[in-house]
Amino acid sequence: MPSSNRPLSGIKVIDFTRILAGPYCTALLADMGADVFKIESIEGDDYRHIGPFFNGKSALFEGVNRGKKSIAMDLKDPDEIKALRALVKRADVVVENFRPGVMTKLGLGPETLRQDNERLIFASISGFGQTGPNAIRPAYDIIVQAMTGLIELTGSEAGDPTMIGESFGDVAAGMFSSWAIMVALFERERTGKGRTIDVSLFDSLLAMMPTAGARVLLANGDPVRTGNKHPLSAPFGVYPAGKGYFAVAVLNDRLFKVFCEVIGRPEFAYDPRFATDSKRRENEPALAEAIIDWARNFDAADAVKRLAEVGVPGSEVFSAKEAWTSTQANHRGLYSNTTAQDGSLLPLPEQPAHFIGDRRGGRTAAPELNEHNDEIRELIRAARQ
Repeated sequence: MPSSNRPLSGIKVIDFTRILAGPYCTALLADMGADVFKIESIEGDDYRHIGPFFNGKSALFEGVNRGKKSIAMDLKDPDEIKALRALVKRADVVVENFRPGVMTKLGLGPETLRQDNERLIFASISGFGQTGPNAIRPAYDIIVQAMTGLIELTGSEAGDPTMIGESFGDVAAGMFSSWAIMVALFERERTGKGRTIDVSLFDSLLAMMPTAGARVLLANGDPVRTGNKHPLSAPFGVYPAGKGYFAVAVLNDRLFKVFCEVIGRPEFAYDPRFATDSKRRENEPALAEAIIDWARNFDAADAVKRLAEVGVPGSEVFSAKEAWTSTQANHRGLYSNTTAQDGSLLPLPEQPAHFIGDRRGGRTAAPELNEHNDEIRELIRAARQ
C-alpha cells in the first residue's frame, strides 16, 4: 500500500513511548501511513535489548516499531525540550506512556503543548490511568492480568490461576489508544480543536472481557474458571481426539441436533438434560464423555473434517507457529517482508484491517537508534523559523 494512499498519510505523530503498549499503538498508526517520529533516550527503548533476537536485533522491538523514525534526545536538557516543543508545533499527535505527571514535569504536558498547537491530540497510556487510587502504581501486563480477574478466570477448573500466554493488557491498551486517536482526528475535522486522551492497561483489558462483565454487572454473578469449556454454552470447548485436540462450538438447538448425529448419539437431541443451551452447560460432563468416546477413533483433523461436513464449527488446536505460517495467514497478508538494514528480508506483522483497493506491505523496518537525527533536526529548525 503506497504511503500516499494510506488513510493517515500526512499525519505527524511524536512518539515518546517505549516497551510494548505505546509502541504497539504507534505501529498501528504507522501502518496506516502516519509519519511516526520515535523520541528515544540516549540508551534507547528498553525493548531494543530484550530477546529473542533476529540477526542481532530484538525481534520484539522490530515488530512493534516498524515504519517509524528514531531520534535520541536527552529529556533532561532544557534545549532539547525547547526543540521538542518546536517539533510538536507542526505535529498532529503526541503519544506517551511515562508515569502520570512526568510529561508535565518535563514541560511537555498537554496544556503546555496546546498553547503552541491547539489542534494537537495528546494521548497518554499508563497502567491505571492518569487519575484514581492506583494512578502512580507501577504496572506490567501480568500485574494488570491479575488485577482484572483475567488470571483468576484462566486455567483448568481444579488447577491454579493461569496467566494468558500473550501480553493482552499491553495490546488492548495500544489498540484502544490508536482507535481513540483516530476518533479524535475525526472530531478535530469538525471542531478544529485537539483532545487529550487517557487510556490505561487496566481499563482496556477489563473492557476486553465482556462475558465476565455481563455476568458480574447484569446477572450478579461471580465467574469462575471453566478450563477449556465455555462458561455459559455447551458443547463449546476443547476436547481430545485419538491424536491431538480439537475445538468445537455449538450454540443453538439446530446445530446441536446435527452434532448429536455426527457423534453417533442422536438421542441426545431429545434428552431433557440437553433441551436448552443452559441445560447442556449444566450437564456438560455427560456430553464431554460422549464426545471423547467418539473422537478417540480419529485424529483431530479427521474429527474436524466430519464436523465441517455438516456445518458444525470446529478446528484443530494449532500452535502459534502453525497459525502464523498457515495458508490463511499468508492469504490475508497478516505479515509481509521488508528489507532489513543489512539487506536481508525481515518478516513483520501487519495490522489486521483491510482497506479494499489498497495493497498491503511496503513498510520500512524499525529504525536504528538515532537513525533519523539529521532529518528530524531539520524539521525542528524549519519549525523554529
